[in-house]
Amino acid sequence: MKRIHFTAQDLMRTRLAATIGTAAETLDSVKLLHAPDAGLAFRRWQVAVRGRLDERARPLLALLPPRGPDLDVRSLAGDSGCVEEAVERLLSAPRALLRAEFEHISFRPAHRAWARNLVDGDRETWLQVTAALRTCHAVTVAPYGNRVRSHLAEARAAYANAMAEGGVEHLLKTLCGPMLRWRPPVLELEHPHEADVRLDGRGLVIAPTLFSTRRAELMLSVLDPAEPPVRAGRRTGAPDGGRGRRSRRPAVPAP
Repeated sequence: MKRIHFTAQDLMRTRLAATIGTAAETLDSVKLLHAPDAGLAFRRWQVAVRGRLDERARPLLALLPPRGPDLDVRSLAGDSGCVEEAVERLLSAPRALLRAEFEHISFRPAHRAWARNLVDGDRETWLQVTAALRTCHAVTVAPYGNRVRSHLAEARAAYANAMAEGGVEHLLKTLCGPMLRWRPPVLELEHPHEADVRLDGRGLVIAPTLFSTRRAELMLSVLDPAEPPVRAGRRTGAPDGGRGRRSRRPAVPAP
């Protein structure tokens, strides 16, 4: 269980964002592509794109650990909806941020030396990653761009309406479900590890996401303690227009 502790100032500073960023969505789409339990809503999308990713996608696949925390790509690439801006951010990420982000990632043994090059800021290694990001984005996200944007806008509008009706606390109650419980002033998130997250006046950023493989995740800034954590919400409508059970329940990305 993770417990996110709010103060009055945190509630006042909680805000909505349009997206977690194209880099994070792309990495999530790659994970979802290989997820056996993606659900019927994403089945048509999986069939349509599976097999279209060639060896150029391998560097991005190497960033997906077999267990433990995932890499928080949003911290490295930002929340821009433009893949080229995300690439620029990745190539210029500070060494301190790279070390902080990669420190607790359990890479496969065959990828550890390669990952060390990433931490050291080796440009050729990062160019492999950014080329893979472009390739995966072009296959898994870009062809469905209009539908993805429509889903994200719809989810964000639902969050905004809930916020307008009853403030941040009403929004948090609306987002709650089997994995999330709002017990003022604490938001409880089902998680295999115990942790208490104190926002300390930073507030929370709530953003919709389409491709997250998790229903509830939390992304925390590991470098700048003044940066608010990000909570990302998943809509389970499929990017190819496939129908399935839809949920406005958030997915929040977490260690």
